[in-house]
Amino acid sequence: MSHAPKPNPRHFVTDEKAEDHARILANRLKARYRHLARKFRRAGIEAFRLYDRDIPEVRAVVDWYQGHLVVGEYVRLQTGPQWLPRMARAAGEALNVPADKIYMKRRRTKAEAEPRYPRASAGGKRIVVCERGLKFWVNLGGALDTGLFADHRDTRALVRQIAGGRDFLNLYAYTGAFSCAAAAGGAKSVVTVDRSAAHIQWAKDNMALNNFRGRAYEFVRADVEEYLETLRRSKRRFSLALVDPPSFSKRRGTGTFNVNSHHAQLLTNVLTVMAPGASVIFSTNHQRFDPKLGRLKAKRIVELTAQTVPEDYRNKLIHRCWRIDM
Repeated sequence: MSHAPKPNPRHFVTDEKAEDHARILANRLKARYRHLARKFRRAGIEAFRLYDRDIPEVRAVVDWYQGHLVVGEYVRLQTGPQWLPRMARAAGEALNVPADKIYMKRRRTKAEAEPRYPRASAGGKRIVVCERGLKFWVNLGGALDTGLFADHRDTRALVRQIAGGRDFLNLYAYTGAFSCAAAAGGAKSVVTVDRSAAHIQWAKDNMALNNFRGRAYEFVRADVEEYLETLRRSKRRFSLALVDPPSFSKRRGTGTFNVNSHHAQLLTNVLTVMAPGASVIFSTNHQRFDPKLGRLKAKRIVELTAQTVPEDYRNKLIHRCWRIDM
């Protein structure tokens, strides 16, 4: 019979140690807020990371969403159930955020345990946050993720910068933030693809929130790999695509998608629906990603990670990102 590992009593976080952690976190949050808040306010950014496991013994993340806080714990055996509430209280006190605007989430570190794009939640607190002139709905109290990945803030800026006059294909679109960025950048057309009906509706809500309506904006609920085959047969082609697949997901029917094993074939299929001179932005948040891009039929492949991970993220490999030019 197998048993779960037990924490070493010498390493267990006592109440006294938790108080030390709370004090450390509070001091760090005050310093980070002073450093980041004014700069982001001037840039029109209302969602950003204040604490990113900066101090190894305080395994938390704290995100700011327009006066609300999401406090997450990277769960470990050494902490008891009261550790996260204590950190949340410390964060609120440090930044003068009332308890009803603080949300707690427990995160596991095993990659397979939590998909990048979880099932959307109907519950929770839904608010609007701004990012460089765009608006997005976020759900603070529902699923583990809120509907907006702030670590891709600068990737969205890149898409917005290069989207003008292009036909844009957003695959694994989640809540459509990249679709909004492309539309804001003057894309000629935007196709938003996700297999979740809830995510497609969320993407529609985000586009409508930014007054992007009309026949140029198409929403497709479909399995990405099946939809790519449909596009290939139809001979419809695109000049810009965003591909940000989950690290692991169940495929329709049998089997699973693993970005480490399947990204090369996925990108090969994406390139078959791209026009000459097109660009593909590919990203993954797999923490042990092993890129195999050398056999792609592309003119140029450049890693952009150093430019796309924002300054508020201590983990500079929270995602990796490439531009593939045909």
